[in-house]
Amino acid sequence: MAKKGGYGFGIVGCGMVADFHAQAIAAMKGGHLACVFSRKRANAQRVAKKYACAAFTDYKTFLAHPGLDIVSIATPSGAHLEPVEKAAAAGKHIACEKPTEVSLERVDKMIAVCRKHKVMLTGIFQRRFNEATQIFKKAMDSGRLGKITLADAYIKWYRTQEYYDSGYWRGTWKLDGGGALMNQSIHTIDLLYYLAGEVKWVCAFANRSIHKRIETEDNAVAILKFKNGAMGVIEGSTCCYSPTGHPAEVHICGSEGSIFMRDNSFTVWDFKRRRSNDNKIMQKFSAQQGGPGAGAADPAAIDYVSHQKNFEDMVKALKKGGKPLVDGAEGRKAIEIILAIYRSALTGGKPVQLPLKRTPTRKAFR
Repeated sequence: MAKKGGYGFGIVGCGMVADFHAQAIAAMKGGHLACVFSRKRANAQRVAKKYACAAFTDYKTFLAHPGLDIVSIATPSGAHLEPVEKAAAAGKHIACEKPTEVSLERVDKMIAVCRKHKVMLTGIFQRRFNEATQIFKKAMDSGRLGKITLADAYIKWYRTQEYYDSGYWRGTWKLDGGGALMNQSIHTIDLLYYLAGEVKWVCAFANRSIHKRIETEDNAVAILKFKNGAMGVIEGSTCCYSPTGHPAEVHICGSEGSIFMRDNSFTVWDFKRRRSNDNKIMQKFSAQQGGPGAGAADPAAIDYVSHQKNFEDMVKALKKGGKPLVDGAEGRKAIEIILAIYRSALTGGKPVQLPLKRTPTRKAFR
């Protein structure tokens, strides 16, 4: 039940991602930050002092905090399931960072335990809440592009070797779940699915191109066949140097129109049948060529506003008794696509059909 000041949030894990969550919760309507948890006292106290909330190093005590309604999971990707299981059993709703987990089996356990205890599970896929994304989605749903022919995602980002060395879990299958695709590209891959629909087949190649001491890929290319008949490409990398970073892009073309989205803006907004507000949309959302990409070169350079909208959507769903935009099943989709890409890449580019029945065996990329 909501407390005074809206629903009380508690953050699990006090690394870099916790600050995005804390800033978003502080700015949101309908919620406030009640407490944080970390096994490391210094980390918990740092976040608690900065955002004026309670700090805990014992998870059971954290879950018993009287002001806690929603647990926000910000631990490494492969360490989401266990705190979710305990939080759900304690009757707490869950907001979980991407990817919700690193295997289909662990994701499905999360969905099942939240269903069992009748608590809400929301995935953090904040780019769905960008204003440009919502305008794009409306155009897709209204059929303005006609028959969809091509649907592509490009994430040509850069991460230093120091980035991978900074955390013992980075670039590992067990805790990161993957590399450039599962960690950095997943938001844009989620957008591609959200806008273009279900993927039927993938064929992919990936490698560890420039980084050392990691198991996972830092460079990947996949060809996709969608259920609607469209074809497409995903390029995901952390090897593409730029001092400011290349923005993530989604391009969708059809028989009646084409839209190219760059982060929260458009480079192309073309239709056979123009509408009166098309010029206004491009005036407001026109992209500047060569502009920096959000998080493309610096993972800390991400705006918290979309996280805020993600949390507000969850609170709205709780109040109305409905579903959030990204429930457990929706949060699973991008993970399944990425795991299919890994299966293809690790078997020499063999085509892989979706849906997957199980998580593929993963080995270190060369």
